[in-house]
Amino acid sequence: MTPAARLAAAIEILDAVIAAARDAGAAADTVFQRYFATRRYAGSKDRRAVRDLVYAAIRSCGERPVSGRAALIGHARAHDPALLSLFGDGPHGPAPLQDGEPEAAAGLAPAWLQGALAERFGTDVDRQLTALLGRAPLDIRVNALKADRDDLAAAHPDWQLLPRTAHGLRLPTGSAVEQLPEYLDGRIEVQDEGSQIAAETVAAQPGELVVDLCAGAGGKTLALAAAMQVQGRLVACDTDRARLAQLGPRARRAGALGIEPRLLDPGREATALADLAGQCDAVLIDAPCSGSGTWRRNPESRWRLTPERLTRLAATQGQLIRLGASLLRPGGRLVYVVCSLLPAEGEGQLCGLDGFQPWTHRLLTPADDGCDGFFIAQTARL
Repeated sequence: MTPAARLAAAIEILDAVIAAARDAGAAADTVFQRYFATRRYAGSKDRRAVRDLVYAAIRSCGERPVSGRAALIGHARAHDPALLSLFGDGPHGPAPLQDGEPEAAAGLAPAWLQGALAERFGTDVDRQLTALLGRAPLDIRVNALKADRDDLAAAHPDWQLLPRTAHGLRLPTGSAVEQLPEYLDGRIEVQDEGSQIAAETVAAQPGELVVDLCAGAGGKTLALAAAMQVQGRLVACDTDRARLAQLGPRARRAGALGIEPRLLDPGREATALADLAGQCDAVLIDAPCSGSGTWRRNPESRWRLTPERLTRLAATQGQLIRLGASLLRPGGRLVYVVCSLLPAEGEGQLCGLDGFQPWTHRLLTPADDGCDGFFIAQTARL
């Protein structure tokens, strides 16, 4: 593909990404994969170059652009003027530039979201947002059921210790993790440092009854299982059948036997968990959220969020906190986690719970901590 043809492909993909963000469609990575699945002529260098163009444009546009062409024109004018010469360059490139055609303004986030984050960060908001749109590192968690972190670090001098976690390592960017023997035999799992910190906050112990209330595909569930040394009872819940189904194969690879998956019916979660009410030693609530702390990985997600959706998410988060609290025995621990930096999903959820200790919480951000953004809170039943 010529440079102009690559630009034209990036515009087509961006058109699809913008439409998906508007209509709650597929993620940008999925859109990208689908596009090239039907274009086998494109080599790996072409795909990499187009991907770089797509994500550079996504990161450049704070507001959702009107089109992929507008996004790339705006990105070019703000960050890469040489791209402008490719418009109208040859039969496979994009059409020539026209006077007065739309172009996206450079920005860090939609104005309403930037305002919401300014409530938290004040004059530091631009630094925090800039870090949120950078490149994410590649972190792994060493599976304590099968391996020792110090041994793996000694065997791989370019794997850096993550000192704030018990089992975390950071690999060189671009490492093909899923091809490593350590991954194939279950000694390591891909997991961001912040996510590992959140799971460790539960302080799960062997022999306990622990519930992962929003387990998804089970990343934090597997961390809890390793901490419990497969002793006790670990219940992994979710309302998404497809995501929860991924836990079984992952658990077998990790040697985390005995995890109890429990599919919940939306709106009837309390009924499905009635047998555990008042019995649990710990409950982890990794609640559905805006994902604003993970924009490094999914930068187009800031185009998806609306004030109305944020309100719905906040209501769900409050319901989950109350549900989780009802499952705990006296002394039982409740940990609430969101990969969000928005106050409405953080401190805004820490309502008083009758019969519980006051909440304590911490905030992790890419700018200050180098990991994904997380709000982590904990309390315990008296």
